Amino acid sequence: MRNELLVAALIYFVTIFTLLVAVYRFLENWHMSTFNFFIAGALVFLVAVGWGFVLKTLIFAPKKNMENTLTVLTNEIIHELNIPLSTIQANTSMLKKNTTDEKSLKRLERIDDASIRLKKLYDELVYGIQKEMHIIEKERVDLVSLISERIAIFEEQKRNPFILELMPYEIEVDKIGFEQMFDNLITNAMKYSDKVSSITVHLEEDILEIRDRGIGMSATELLRMHERYYQADTQTDGEGIGLSLVKNYCETEDITLQIQSEKNVGTSIFLNLTKVHIKI
Repeated sequence: MRNELLVAALIYFVTIFTLLVAVYRFLENWHMSTFNFFIAGALVFLVAVGWGFVLKTLIFAPKKNMENTLTVLTNEIIHELNIPLSTIQANTSMLKKNTTDEKSLKRLERIDDASIRLKKLYDELVYGIQKEMHIIEKERVDLVSLISERIAIFEEQKRNPFILELMPYEIEVDKIGFEQMFDNLITNAMKYSDKVSSITVHLEEDILEIRDRGIGMSATELLRMHERYYQADTQTDGEGIGLSLVKNYCETEDITLQIQSEKNVGTSIFLNLTKVHIKI
């Protein structure tokens, strides 16, 4: 909305300026007085004010009202979704305290894990909606803690082993967007690797590297990998939009993204975090 208003305002003022110049040239050619020019200019100004009011009333006001209505409706739906989720988590916690049977506790643990994943999806839904309607504020993030938490979730899948080589580091970014971007990169590393090969996450001197020992990519595949819906391996499940989203996020946050890959050797993703680094 803000960008649209800026563009509309620019076009509006350029149009008015052009019209005033045209009036001046017309009066000059007819050897009219300066007084006549000011009279004509005042008429142009009145027409401009009226036209601006019409544009605002017919175009921007209805759109703004629609956005406000959607915002209220979305907030209500999100609130209603949060209520049963909170109820599930609260009751699971209470049942755990009053249950001693091992099988029942394991079932409750699975319910609790599922509710945590659902809460994560809920947070991402809220984030996605807010991102479309508002500017997302950046947060100060302990990157080591964030990476450790995300990897702990992937380790629950009991698939690939992870090697973490992390130096203390803080950044200021859109946190949920960073988590989604990081999750996409780890998911790809797991997807294109066999189950026993390790995935390394290395953080040192402003560079975050995610390295796998998977199928890798050829030079042709590397050129196309950022295309939306493109998949190098069509036999693998997925929509082919992960790296496109990663690229868009990195461009938004001014994070430099580099990729090195070799067929049947593996892929390394390098994120240069210099411009989002908080220097202590």
